[in-house]
Amino acid sequence: MKQIAIFQSDLRVGGIQKALVNILNEIDYSRCAVDVYLFDRECFFDLPRHENLTIRFLPPMPPFVRLLRFNLALALAKDVTGGKEYDVAVDFNSYRQECSVGAVKANAKKRVMWIHNDVEIKLANEPKYRVLWHFFKGKFRRFDAFAAVSPGIIDGFRRKAGVGDKPIVSIPNHIDTGEIFRKAALPVDFAVDESRLNLCSMGRICHQKGYDLLMPELAKLRDAGKPFHFYLIGDGPDRPALEKQIASLGLADHVTLLGNQANPFPYLSRMDGFVLTSRYEGQGMVIWEAKALGLPLYISKNLEAYNPGIRGCDDIAAALLAAEKPKAKPYDDLSAYNAAISDSLRALLEL
Repeated sequence: MKQIAIFQSDLRVGGIQKALVNILNEIDYSRCAVDVYLFDRECFFDLPRHENLTIRFLPPMPPFVRLLRFNLALALAKDVTGGKEYDVAVDFNSYRQECSVGAVKANAKKRVMWIHNDVEIKLANEPKYRVLWHFFKGKFRRFDAFAAVSPGIIDGFRRKAGVGDKPIVSIPNHIDTGEIFRKAALPVDFAVDESRLNLCSMGRICHQKGYDLLMPELAKLRDAGKPFHFYLIGDGPDRPALEKQIASLGLADHVTLLGNQANPFPYLSRMDGFVLTSRYEGQGMVIWEAKALGLPLYISKNLEAYNPGIRGCDDIAAALLAAEKPKAKPYDDLSAYNAAISDSLRALLEL
């Protein structure tokens, strides 16, 4: 029986959090026992229950620790596992000092870190991340292997992290299609205007997701007389700015911000297409969730690198102008996609 420790900051709303929940639902607990260490008690997602899965809640480190060099943060910390022996310790977060310190301090034979984003582009775009990177970049050399959520982020991470020839394997996010199909069938007090092309996106309203880039493209549809409505599921720090942009472009009658939804899938299932124009991603799990529900995908060309097998659009507005309501939206259980992920996950964790 393999012993695995996983360190994650929280299970609030977010792609990283959902990715971990999907992995916990996928793991074969007849072959391993898993301890998940969290530094926040609030949980947005439903967690699996199994006698070989233990969730442990710990207090977070003081905020100032984020501005300490990793070696100093490590020296000030203790082993939060109580000295338990593990075969693998995983920093699933890769952003927070608590998670890296926890995985490094743990008595483990192997240490693995998940990489969820294109850190090279993220460093170029986000000053706050550059500051955090300056302090925590020393952690990477203490890990034995890395899991990148898409092949498109591996080279950039290797260049920036200075991890030399350490193994980096691509393990895309597992998609729990059974959950998606089940939840999509649940009732919801929401309806769309069937006379319009109903489009949607889902994600955090922040610089990375590029919803500010999408709004001018939607204005082109409005100007061309295309009958459409766009729904955005999610929330985030840039929502006030996005609301202001929507008003300034005169899109209030064409765009609805739905906020975070505990069950977004009935909303998605009513749509005619899924749109995403992120500046960069790690992968874009929402793309695959929409694909599972049979939605036509309209993603910007740059997102192809993070989602092999899915074609992007050179011109989002032109693609949407040509789009028609789909006659059918057959579900896709992503069986081959998920099977390959499971094989890679077992190999990485040596199960």
